Parts: sequence; C-alpha cells; structure tokens
Amino acid sequence: MRSLYVSQQGCTVTLTQETLIVATQGAVITTVPLPLLEQVLIFGQSQVTTQAIRACLSRDIPIVYLSRLGYCYGRTLALQRGYRALARQQQALTESERLQVARAIAQAKLANCRTLLLRQQRRRSLDLDLAIQTLAYLADQVSTATSAAQIMGYEGAAAGSYFAAFGQCLQGSEFAFLARSRRPPRNPVNALLSFGYMVVWNHLLTLIELQGLDPYAGCLHSGSDRHAALASDLIEEFRAPIVDSLVLQVVNGRMVTSEDFDYRDGGCFLGATGRRTFLRSLLQRMEERLSDGEPRWDLLSRQVRQFKQFVYHPSQGYSPYRIR
Repeated sequence: MRSLYVSQQGCTVTLTQETLIVATQGAVITTVPLPLLEQVLIFGQSQVTTQAIRACLSRDIPIVYLSRLGYCYGRTLALQRGYRALARQQQALTESERLQVARAIAQAKLANCRTLLLRQQRRRSLDLDLAIQTLAYLADQVSTATSAAQIMGYEGAAAGSYFAAFGQCLQGSEFAFLARSRRPPRNPVNALLSFGYMVVWNHLLTLIELQGLDPYAGCLHSGSDRHAALASDLIEEFRAPIVDSLVLQVVNGRMVTSEDFDYRDGGCFLGATGRRTFLRSLLQRMEERLSDGEPRWDLLSRQVRQFKQFVYHPSQGYSPYRIR
C-alpha cells in the first residue's frame, strides 16, 4: 500500500474508473490505482473532485488537507472509520513497555546524530571526535536508564555536545551556530531547524491520527491536552537524517542568505522567501524514490505503522529508523 502526496501547487485530483489522476494545466503528474492506495495528503492549493472524494470514502481511504508548511487543517474520513479500541489498547501499555520504546527511540536518535557527524567528519576532515564519542557513551547510558526522565536527561546532555559539533559543520559567518534555542529561535540556523521540525512533526501527527493511535499517549515524552507526545516521540529518529542534514545542505549550498530571515518578537524566523526555498528543498528530498520505489515520506508512514503493530503486540518491541 502507498500514500499519495500532492505537494505541487495548482493540481487537480480526479477519478478515472478505479484510478486517481493527479494533473496540472492538462499535464498528468502521476496516477495511482485505488486498490493500492492507503491515504491521500494534499499540501497547499490543490483540488480534489467530488467523484474522487466519494471513491476514496467508499474504499476507506482518508484524505488529509495540509498547508504547504505541513500544518494539518483537517481530514476526510469514511463514517465507519474509527480506532477507539486501538487507542484504548495503546493507553493500557505498561510502564515497562513504554520504557522499552523510550530507550529504543532515544538510542536511535543519538545513533543517527552520531552517524551524521561521522559523515561530515569524513567529507570535510573536521575534528568532531569528542562529540562522536560523547554520543556513543550517552547512547550506552540510555540502554540502562530506569525512567523516561532519566533518558531525557541523557538526551539533553547529548544535544549540547551534538549541536556544538553541528555548528562546526556549517559554512559562512552569517550562519554561526553554537547551541540550540527554541521558542523563539534566536538565529537563522535555529529558525531553519525549528521550521523543519515543525513540518515533519505535523506530518507525523497526521499519520498517527490516520492510523487511529492516540497522539497524546507517548512513551518518551509526557502528553497533555496541548502536546501530542507520540508525535514528539516518533520525530526523534528523523531529526538528524531528515531535518538536520537538510539544514546543512541549504546553508552550505548557499540556498538561503541572511536576507531570508526576519527578526521580530525577540526571535529569528524564516521570511516568506526563505520558507518557500526550504520547503521546496524538503519536499524534493522527501519525494525522492527509495530503493523500493516509494517516496522518502513513506519512511514516516512505516514507522507509525510499526508503532501500531507494537501496540497490538508489545512483546515484539519497536525498532526505530536508523541511518547507516
């Protein structure tokens, strides 16, 4: 099963027999047979015909409407669709089962950060050994952590070492970066990181809800009425391989400049031109086909589905995404 991502603006999704047709200005971009489709995600200004919507509903295929930045406006679901039993089963996970997943996610995050630094060190002959060793040590510590709070402590220590080394990988004095800052981001690099994380986090939130999982019941992070903890859990394994690596690409490739940022309300934010540039680069990367022929976006869907299987069968555990 595959997901259909309509991210190019001005498209129209129509139905011909049992196939969805995505076209713009009379030119067909892609076609997807309905029997192979799991979900449709519409980014920004594109249209879906009534016939196409009705066909998706009849096959229990949800349609999700998002802004170009990844914010979910809402979704169209068939009336019979619902996973309340699954959400209850997720909420009933034991502390031991949640801790098992929390350890795995944190270890994968630190391993992915370490791999990114190793790649940069090899390519550019940078001295990042201390950070690389620190990440390996803290990942080992996570494996014996006895609580989510303890894991978060190790993760915080790792973030300080990682982002200091990450700053050494950036080129250009206008993109000097020493540490991570949020709410608000204080400089252009933090603005790029925050924007990228927001897009991926919102996309994960959509996928989680589509699978009928409770987005507020996490394993590593604490949930609340305002915090979808499961989305915050699952984004951890994708921060370095998707967002951090893309920030390196757009900064070192001079795809953004200091003029692409606005300073206001005590922080630094991407301006309209910078958002378009970064989002275009992100979508290009995520739409690249993997070895199995699916877009990179599908990595997120796979992990959400894998977590769903963990809820059904906790003894099988959960395997986060790792880069090599």
